[in-house]
Amino acid sequence: MHFEPNAVYHIYNRSNETVFHHRDNYLFFLKKTKELIAPYCEILDWVLMPNHFHFLVVATEDGCTNTTEKHRPALQILSKNIGGLLSSYAQAINKQENRRGKLFSHNTKAKCLNDVEFEKALSRSESFNASVPDYLTTCFNYIHQNPVMAGLVTKPEEWEFSSFRDFAGLRKGTLANKYLAFQYVGLDPEDFYAQSMMLLDESILKKVF
Repeated sequence: MHFEPNAVYHIYNRSNETVFHHRDNYLFFLKKTKELIAPYCEILDWVLMPNHFHFLVVATEDGCTNTTEKHRPALQILSKNIGGLLSSYAQAINKQENRRGKLFSHNTKAKCLNDVEFEKALSRSESFNASVPDYLTTCFNYIHQNPVMAGLVTKPEEWEFSSFRDFAGLRKGTLANKYLAFQYVGLDPEDFYAQSMMLLDESILKKVF
């Protein structure tokens, strides 16, 4: 994975098996996320599912800085720490479940969601809202709608392990930068719930993966 400062990325990974077995597993993963990931990007929203996760983030200068590792001089801190997060979590689950091997069978993907119009919006001092591309809003809503689409809950606020409750004012979580998210995504804080329930355009959704 390679990141550019101020670019927006959809980061995700899926396993062929359950990766979060208990509530404590989700909490441990989030604790590691706060330690290893949050200092090196701005998280716009997120969700942890039983066998996968999604994050929508803005890369920062610190996260795009190369590490000091001699054998991997071009490795960026954010990319390294994502790997470190999954590695430490896999070790914990392997011990818990008495298993061996890789927990996440696929490589983590980081899909850049920027385009020309979005770059223009970033370069201006006024609000981004008029020029934010539909697929950024689609990705944001898709992440929050994931538990409902998977049949785990009937309403997004019923799923504990996403940032939806924070945006809906039902919890005071700080992992997601809500102020920045509303600027980038273009949703109205006063009408967040209704706007977050919008039907997802499948043709646009394909662009976020």
